Amino acid sequence: MPGPTLEMERVEPQSLKKLSSKSLKRALDLFPPLHSQLPPPDPESKKIRMSHKISVEYGGIVPTASQKPTRTADSGAPSRGPAGPLNALALPDSRNVKTEAGQNALVVGPSAPKEPNHIGISGKGTIVVTAPGSYERNPSTSAIMERISSRWPRPEWHAPWKIYRVISGHLGWVRSIAFDPSNKWFCTGSADRTIKIWDVGTGQLQLTLTGHIEQIRGLAVSSRHTYMFSAGDDKQVKCWDLEQNKVIRSYHGHLSGVYCLAIHPTLDILLTGGRDSVCRVWDIRSKMQAHALSGHDNTVCSVFTRPTDPQVVTGSHDSTIKFWDLRYGKTMSTITHHKKSVRAIAQHPKEHAFASASADNIKKFSLPRGEFLHNMLSQQKTIINAMAINEEGVMATGGDNGSLWFWDWKSGHNYQQSQTIVQPGSLDSEAGIYALSYDVTGTRLVSCEADKTIKMWKQDENATPETHPLNFKPPKDIRRF
Repeated sequence: MPGPTLEMERVEPQSLKKLSSKSLKRALDLFPPLHSQLPPPDPESKKIRMSHKISVEYGGIVPTASQKPTRTADSGAPSRGPAGPLNALALPDSRNVKTEAGQNALVVGPSAPKEPNHIGISGKGTIVVTAPGSYERNPSTSAIMERISSRWPRPEWHAPWKIYRVISGHLGWVRSIAFDPSNKWFCTGSADRTIKIWDVGTGQLQLTLTGHIEQIRGLAVSSRHTYMFSAGDDKQVKCWDLEQNKVIRSYHGHLSGVYCLAIHPTLDILLTGGRDSVCRVWDIRSKMQAHALSGHDNTVCSVFTRPTDPQVVTGSHDSTIKFWDLRYGKTMSTITHHKKSVRAIAQHPKEHAFASASADNIKKFSLPRGEFLHNMLSQQKTIINAMAINEEGVMATGGDNGSLWFWDWKSGHNYQQSQTIVQPGSLDSEAGIYALSYDVTGTRLVSCEADKTIKMWKQDENATPETHPLNFKPPKDIRRF
C-alpha cells in the first residue's frame, strides 16, 4: 500500500519589488549607511598633531638677549617642549601680545583670540594661534621661517668674452672650422667653395685650397696623420695631404649633401652625416665604407665620436639623438627629449657628458647611458647652429640671429649674452653664426658667420667678480625632461 502523502506548505507568491525591499532591509541591517559620516574627532590625536606642527614651525626660534626670561627659584623645572622655553616674539602686524610674569606669548596673525589655546606643550611657553578652522599661513611668518638652501649648484664665475679680431677674406658664408692639434693654425670652409688656412696668432691668411664645387659644411684635422678632411653639399668627402696641399683620397657614397664630419680619436675611421639621413663610416686608408648607420628619418646634421662605447653619437633634423654600436653598425639607444631639430651637439672635453642644442632648449646628457641631466636655465629662442665647450666649463652657443651666449656648464646658468655686429656693407639679416670652435688651450673662441667674416673672441683680462657680478637665481621648478 502506498504511504501517506506529506502536504507541502504553501508558499505565498511575492512580487519582485517585495523581495528586493526585503533584501535591501537585510543589507541595511548588516551595513548601516554611515560611510559618508566621518568618525567623531579624537581630541588626544588632535593635540599630538598640533603639538608636532608647532614644534616644526617655531622650534628653531632663538630668543634675543632682551627676551630671555629671568630664572626664579620656583621655576627650576626644565621645560618639556621640543625647543626649550618659548619666548615672546612680536611680529610686525601683531596687535595683541600678552606677556605675563611666568609665561611669554607668541601671537601669530592679525588678532589673537581671547582665550589662548594651550596645545600639547607644557612648561613656561604658551603659544597663541589663530582661531580654529583658519589654517592659512600668515605672510608675517615668512620672516621667521627657516630658509631652505637650493640644492642647485652655484655657477662658477667666468670672465666675460669680447671680440678682439675680425678676419675678412672669404667671399661667401663661412660654414665650418677646425683647429690644428698644434694650435698654430686653423682652417675654415665657406660657401665660396674654398678652404682657407689662417694663422692663430696673427690672423693672417696662409693658404687657400680649392677642389669642392659646392659650399663646405664640415672640416676636421687629424691628430694622428698629416691629413685634413672636408665635406660639402657636392656629396663629396675629401682627404687632403697637408704636406703636399692636395687631395689624395675621395670617399664616394653619399646620395646628397654632407653636413657634418668627425674623425675617430683612436681608429683610422672617418664619420660623415648628410641629407640622405645616414651616417656613413669610412676606412680612411682603403676609402671603403665600413658601415651605413641608418635609422634617422631626416638629415643627420651633427656627429661626434669618442674612444669608448657609444663611439658614435649623431643628432638629426628628426629631433632625435642616436647612440651607435660601431662594431655591428646598429643603434644602441635613441634619445627623444627634443621637440625640434638637433643641429648641434658637443662633448665635454673632460667629463663623460655632452650637450645638445635645439630651437626649443639646450639639454645636458650623461655618457655612456645617455641619461638626461638637466636643461640649461634660459632659452636662446633661435635656431642654434653651433656649440663649443672648453675645459674650464664655458659653453658657447651661436644662433641664426647672431646671438652668441655663454653658459656655465655645471649649473646651466647663462652669464653672458652677446650680439655679433655685421661687417659694413652686409645686411642685418646676415648676422648668423654657423660654426664655433675653441682653440686647443680653450682661451680663444672663433666664430664663423654669415657676413663672410671670422671673429675671434677672448676673455676680458680686466674683469673681476666685483665689476661683473653673477646674477644667478636658482630655478624654482626643475623639469625632468
